[in-house]
Amino acid sequence: MLEALLLNILFLIFPVILFVIFFDNRRNSYNNGFIIFFSSISMILCMVYPIHLEIGFIFDLRYIPFIIVALYGGYKNLLPLFIILNVYRFIIGGDGVIQSMLFSTTIFLILPLLNAKFLKFNTQKRLIIGVAAAIFTMGLYLLTLSTFFDELTSEFWQLAFYSITTHVFVIILNMLMIEKVIANIKSRESFLHIERMHVMSELSASVSHEIRNPLTVTNGFLQLLKDSKTISPDEKIYIDYSLKELERAEKIVSDFLAYGKPQSENMVYSNLKEEVVYVKNILTSYAKMNQVEIDCHFTNTLKTKYDKNQMQQCLINLFKNAIEAMKDRGGTLYIDVSEQEDNIVFLVRDEGIGMTNDEILQLGKPYYSTKKEGTGLGLLMVYGTISKLKGSIDVDSNKGQGTTFTITIPV
Repeated sequence: MLEALLLNILFLIFPVILFVIFFDNRRNSYNNGFIIFFSSISMILCMVYPIHLEIGFIFDLRYIPFIIVALYGGYKNLLPLFIILNVYRFIIGGDGVIQSMLFSTTIFLILPLLNAKFLKFNTQKRLIIGVAAAIFTMGLYLLTLSTFFDELTSEFWQLAFYSITTHVFVIILNMLMIEKVIANIKSRESFLHIERMHVMSELSASVSHEIRNPLTVTNGFLQLLKDSKTISPDEKIYIDYSLKELERAEKIVSDFLAYGKPQSENMVYSNLKEEVVYVKNILTSYAKMNQVEIDCHFTNTLKTKYDKNQMQQCLINLFKNAIEAMKDRGGTLYIDVSEQEDNIVFLVRDEGIGMTNDEILQLGKPYYSTKKEGTGLGLLMVYGTISKLKGSIDVDSNKGQGTTFTITIPV
């Protein structure tokens, strides 16, 4: 019995090990295919090599990958496992085929309903939900199995004890490994992002000031030429184009300057209310032009040290992006600044076009933007500013339903 149990556990943890070695740096499309394929193999192997109890009963761990894929992947990823499970169970034959199909259908319909909320929870809450799902699944299974007995003997209750405890233990083991893999991926992405911020900061500090000086001089001479009486109207048009391009170049340089190190003369120790109110006021007219209402709530009392200019620019970029996401349809920009334990929490939610998961993964990278005219530098500056404050940014978005940025800043 112990050998069979250990073998079943090996079947279940082997896909996690393979994922860490070969697939954890791939895109979601690869990951989903990997999860479905190897979860199916694990499920079938558990059915091929079941656990034989000394009391005469047989059970296996086929529903462990079924539960995990239901919670982490939802209906879309669980459907192939549901089909494979029932097809293979039909091939095996014997008593209980219909009952197994009805049972697996019930689990298929219920557990994926938890997927959306499950993914938003932290590791501890996910483990609790996973254990509850395992107990619910085995409880329902035992309830179904009890219909085959005229009387519930002590052997049945031993089977119940073994199956529930084994499933709880194994699902905790598997979910701890999966959560560790997820945490490692996030840590690596965070490290790479911080490295990009550092490179951009160093680059902007060393180059932007030097570029701005000749731009200013050139702009001045072109202004003088524009007022000259000796040039033709066509030449004045060329000068206008040149001035517009210089203005655009200066804007780009200003964006780069925002990535530089915080300046001591701009450092303040505050609860961010002044910056939030200031940015809200200057963007109110822009919001009205795009049929957007701003609903702002501020309840934070915690204070932290930051560069005032950089924080204002950070909020301008963040709020302006949210407004522009709603410019074709209008809506409400919801801003909430509160405190949670020792953290300042920004919640910025729009009712705009939303983003896909792949687009969310690209946010904060230089020159990536979901807008045709965008450069991506504005959001890069947001990530850079929050990173300097040791904060984190979580993005939740659905296509066509809007986007929510949750910024957490420790104090």
